[in-house]
Amino acid sequence: MGNDGAMTDVKPPSWRTLVQMTRPGFLAITAVACLLGTSVAVASGHRPNGWTALATLLLAVLMHAAANVLNDYHDALNGADDANTQGLFPFTGGARLIQNGHVSVEDTHDLAKALILFLIPCGVLLSVQTGGGLLLLGLVGLLLGWGYSAPPLALMKRGLGELTVALTWGLVVVGADYVQRGQFFVMPLAMAVSFALLVGNILVINGFPDAYADAQVGKRTLVVRVGPTLAAWIYLALVVLAHAWLVAGVWLFIHPEPALWGLVSLPLSLVAFVLLLKNAKQVARLTPAIVLSIAAAVLHGLAMSAGLLFL
Repeated sequence: MGNDGAMTDVKPPSWRTLVQMTRPGFLAITAVACLLGTSVAVASGHRPNGWTALATLLLAVLMHAAANVLNDYHDALNGADDANTQGLFPFTGGARLIQNGHVSVEDTHDLAKALILFLIPCGVLLSVQTGGGLLLLGLVGLLLGWGYSAPPLALMKRGLGELTVALTWGLVVVGADYVQRGQFFVMPLAMAVSFALLVGNILVINGFPDAYADAQVGKRTLVVRVGPTLAAWIYLALVVLAHAWLVAGVWLFIHPEPALWGLVSLPLSLVAFVLLLKNAKQVARLTPAIVLSIAAAVLHGLAMSAGLLFL
């Protein structure tokens, strides 16, 4: 079903559909990133401000939602989602609302614009309350969220998609800490590394079912560039690096010792790798590995946050 001909009689989306367009199931990872950043500040002796923490959470989640909607919009324009017959919904292949005739490309574009137009003044207001550095982080976050899919940057077509995602969620952690601390500090950046690597791995594994469609439209994901087997081993390398970084950080006195609580995610990541390697060329069987990858990143961030809050 083409995007142009099938959308002429689409009704304006309901509120429920608008929420579905943001892919809400994935927004929890951003909430965890905000919790981790706030926990780092609390562990450093900064009494949390509940209102600014809540505002940070809301704006970060809405930024993630805007990026999801933008991605669906541009994947509709470049044909990636139309070509994707192997995606594992709801994890890969976009929200599928355009392809299933529930919303139009224009609806998707309008929602993305509305979210961004709401985010910009609210982000400026929060930065006035907390410090100009947050405005810089917000602008970089918006640039990365937009540039991931949108030309002329189209970072996912330049082989930078996984790196962009990891960097973006690392910045969310740093930003949540900055809101409470009022200045930049090395600890939130160091604490964000392992979490960001595991978030990046979600994009790596999501690239397996989408690889054929991505290759057709010029998306240079890791799986497209190196093939499924090598990509699976790189997935493992990122898992090992993420968890080894925690141990090294504590040993080098970069991280506080409770950061080691994050090691609880290692078994989930290893099981995900085993399933990924076994089914790398049978993508229809990858749903359990994808679920475990998401669970590992969420558990990693939650465990480190809990450790820091009980410090």
